[in-house]
Amino acid sequence: MPKAALHNLGCKVNAYETEAMEQQLKEHGYEIVPFGEMADVYVINTCSVTNIADRKSRQMLHRAKKLNPEALVVAAGCYVQVAADALKQDGSVDIIIGNNQKGRLAQILEEYRKNGEENSYVIDISCTKEYENLHLSVHGEHTRAFIKVQDGCNQFCSYCIIPYARGRVRSRSRQEVVQEVTQLVSQGYREVVLTGIHLSSYGIEHMEENPVQQGDWNHRELLALIREVHKIEGLKRIRLGSLEPRIITEEFAKALAALPKFCPHFHLSLQSGCDETLKRMNRHYTTEDYLGRCQILRDVFADPAITTDVIVGFPGETEAEFAATKEFLEKVRFYEMHVFKYSRREGTRAAVMENQVPETVKAERSDELLALEQAMSREYRQLFEGKETLVLFEEPEEIEGRSYITGFTPQYVRAALPTESPSQAEELSGTIRRVRAGKVMEQGLLEVELA
Repeated sequence: MPKAALHNLGCKVNAYETEAMEQQLKEHGYEIVPFGEMADVYVINTCSVTNIADRKSRQMLHRAKKLNPEALVVAAGCYVQVAADALKQDGSVDIIIGNNQKGRLAQILEEYRKNGEENSYVIDISCTKEYENLHLSVHGEHTRAFIKVQDGCNQFCSYCIIPYARGRVRSRSRQEVVQEVTQLVSQGYREVVLTGIHLSSYGIEHMEENPVQQGDWNHRELLALIREVHKIEGLKRIRLGSLEPRIITEEFAKALAALPKFCPHFHLSLQSGCDETLKRMNRHYTTEDYLGRCQILRDVFADPAITTDVIVGFPGETEAEFAATKEFLEKVRFYEMHVFKYSRREGTRAAVMENQVPETVKAERSDELLALEQAMSREYRQLFEGKETLVLFEEPEEIEGRSYITGFTPQYVRAALPTESPSQAEELSGTIRRVRAGKVMEQGLLEVELA
């Protein structure tokens, strides 16, 4: 039995695709082994969102070849899509597979072994209109499954390489999504996270009208999908991946609030809290508009979790612009923030902009926002002290010598329940229980007791 090892880099969409490729190889007779072990085939699902991601992708490819010089090393994914010519010349890489070709991995390996000639499987992703229907029947996690429902992006933010790596918007059929979720629920999964490259664009390629009307994003297709998934018997929770801020309208928020399984956890990508910076980024909203969308969520839901992404050091970001961003972040009071230092991506508009910010300045600004994020995150978690909530328990964990079982509230606050025995932890794993929250622990977890 040939052995295969896979390694994932990048986002939750990539992680889903890596698991799907792993399952595909298992079905074709491969034994899956950890990446650090000897294997006959190494598959690296690459990322290209930053220069660091590019470098990590190259490093993992070279590491694979060192582990076993006789093995086939396969580079797949986003870095392949934007750097195919360079990878063709890389002696560590035997086969390159672009996006929308991962579903053919097993077939490609078989073809390569037979003739050893064709080693490049990269299509013009910008012309692709078909959704690559990868499918999973089992996930690595025990209680929660990430479900890819959409690929591609039409936004072309000035800093972003993803539309060039992933192509235009393509959506998975509702029927396919429902079938996969139903199968996973039958295996004991209790929560699904619907994810995509630009999730809010789910289904817009089938709309005759412009998806943006009077500044609001059309939520019709995404809401229809959520409602179909909500009907699945045995499913307890639904979460959403990153959302376009303009999709948050009063109508959309109230429709979600009417679904008992929906978790009030919203990741609204921001990128900057300064209007001038947002314009240069080609983001199609203002800070005032964004704040208004957050207020809608807080009016409709009780203490919703609002998280975001922020880029520091975008070209032309002055001290005043950064100060405006920090002030805005403090005004919104996010639960969590992912802070990124701007990474220059060849082929994007931002790469040739004037007034590139020095790396040292980016690092200082990043540290400042990360400190703010820690303070705001703890402040949000403390909102739940002394209150009752529901926790989906997942796995046992030892914290400072004491046994706990940990899990998440609907708002994705991590909680910890002290346990007396392994059997108690096993009994609680995969169940949703009502709990009363105590204090936020030093580690940031919310200590709870059964209500």
